[in-house]
Amino acid sequence: MEWIDICFNLTHESFNKERDEVLERAREAGVSWMLITGADAHQSEKCLEIADRYPDCCRATLGVHPHLAKQWTDAIAARFSDLARADANVVAMGEMGLDYNRDHSPRPQQRSAFEAQLELAADLGLPVFLHERDAHHDFAQILRRWRDKVPAAVVHCFTGEADALAEYLDLDCHIGITGWVCDERRGHHLHPLVPRIPRGRLMIETDAPYLLPRSLPKGTGKKIGNGRRNEPAFLPHIGEYVAKLRDETPEDLAAHTTATARAFYNLPETAGV
Repeated sequence: MEWIDICFNLTHESFNKERDEVLERAREAGVSWMLITGADAHQSEKCLEIADRYPDCCRATLGVHPHLAKQWTDAIAARFSDLARADANVVAMGEMGLDYNRDHSPRPQQRSAFEAQLELAADLGLPVFLHERDAHHDFAQILRRWRDKVPAAVVHCFTGEADALAEYLDLDCHIGITGWVCDERRGHHLHPLVPRIPRGRLMIETDAPYLLPRSLPKGTGKKIGNGRRNEPAFLPHIGEYVAKLRDETPEDLAAHTTATARAFYNLPETAGV
């Protein structure tokens, strides 16, 4: 089986000393491509450096996360534009969007940075990688204004309710599902929603090092801080869990989610997986 992880925070410090080993474990698990996700200007450039170093399995996104929206400037927009035009390993803009759960940046600045990044993606002709938490109404309202101007959009780590899922599908968005769905404390509401995502719109992701699936055996993952680290090698576990919810075989789910991610990000075929 071949898998594609559409969100991997490889710039996280916990991976600094063992990137080669982490990527090798992912490949051994059947993960052929990993999308390295940008969250601010500096980290986005680092994502691209990593993608350029590992072009056989990594691609990069450039973006400013809503938590850091107060950092957004015209200079960052110009830098992202230059990078995306110069390097084909940039395959999407993001992580961008709205997060009203923590409000690390003021909401007006979140909305402004989100709209500015959608405008930049439209100008570059790149898909968008989106973050939304507790901000469905404002998020959908902004996205609706730009949806027909960007080639594709994925709402990553979807954790919302049925009405949000329906609206995002109506907006022709793809949906990313993480190990959140494996969490017995807070993921059960997603179980009846996951089968509603049509084939061709569903992609899966680890969001590593975050969101280690709680359905993995206790002690899985390297210990970091007060928890344990997720990594792309655990993506097949998420895929098998999602396949069961959808009454599909893991092989079928791997095939259609991989085909979807490959088309969304325009990824080449990968030999040997």
